[in-house]
Amino acid sequence: MKIELLKTFLEVSRTLHFRLAAESLYITQSAVSARIKLLEDDLGVMLFDRSQKHLKLTPEGNRLIKHANELLLMWQKTKQDVGVSEHISSQLVIGSMMSIWDIILQSWLQKIHRNLDDLSLMTTNYSPFELRKNLLSRLIDIAFLFEPPYVEELMTEKVATVPLTLVSSEPMPLNSAINMDNYVMVDYGEAINAQHLREFSAAPPPKHMMSQPRIALNFILDAGGSAYLPRQMTFEHIASQRLHLIESAPVYSRDVYAAYLAKSQKVEIIEQVLNLFPHIKF
Repeated sequence: MKIELLKTFLEVSRTLHFRLAAESLYITQSAVSARIKLLEDDLGVMLFDRSQKHLKLTPEGNRLIKHANELLLMWQKTKQDVGVSEHISSQLVIGSMMSIWDIILQSWLQKIHRNLDDLSLMTTNYSPFELRKNLLSRLIDIAFLFEPPYVEELMTEKVATVPLTLVSSEPMPLNSAINMDNYVMVDYGEAINAQHLREFSAAPPPKHMMSQPRIALNFILDAGGSAYLPRQMTFEHIASQRLHLIESAPVYSRDVYAAYLAKSQKVEIIEQVLNLFPHIKF
């Protein structure tokens, strides 16, 4: 099966439009149609329902999305691993939840680049379930999660404890009651959510719910309001007084864990890069 067919399928499944997919892939619309037809013939199923005005994925097409993404990642990993230049000694595929990239991993990648110039990096975003599954299937080498996976084949190491502090776009006197009228609730997982509900049981329901701290940060910088955010994400904004720390509010924390296969052939380099985390507490 040609990789181009899978790439074309994923683009059509994203846009649900042959013309838009063709523009994105820089090929003709007839080429897109031909590739989808070849893929459908190869699999023996219809991937798109063309009977309606708008293109729609069939159940078989929906199921293929997950496999197509995995196959493309494996192909990309294989191509990079086989084709790395002679001064590159190893490749590391790093997977993480999106929010953890923003919190601690950006600066860590830069440290790897500065200290290990013979190492090639690939990075991907996944859900916690996908991270565990792709670790076990060797699609990725290291996974970063908030909750440690209890799987016998995996080694787990805590790499950071991230303080979560309440910040606001408006200053608040030290002894005044905390104003939660324009509060943005960020999803940090069940443990933090339950603790927050206990602490603020008398407060009104949050006005907005957001899954990523970076989205909440950008929102309150533009629109105003308050949110619990990782401390290191707010330093510069507090220093410039675009945000203000609510010192009377409780401080929460989230542990970040790295997981990798105990019998991985890359254990030595994995341990080396994990040692580049400067502190457990940020």
